[in-house]
Amino acid sequence: MSKKIGLYIGGRRFDVDVDDEFAKFLEIQMEKDFNIEGNNELKSVMQAYVRKNYELYQLNRETKSILDKFED
Repeated sequence: MSKKIGLYIGGRRFDVDVDDEFAKFLEIQMEKDFNIEGNNELKSVMQAYVRKNYELYQLNRETKSILDKFED
């Protein structure tokens, strides 16, 4: 099953269909990063993108560090 999640960016609505289970997680994250009730400027979208990629970068580094410990 999928769920449609939408966000206004630059005055336009963008909708995505995602799996129900992921939708719950995504909605919580989007509430932290965006104005889910109104419009979001492109700058805030770019800031959220960079923030999320930095989080991914940190997780990858931590994962690599843990895996390296197991290889020793």
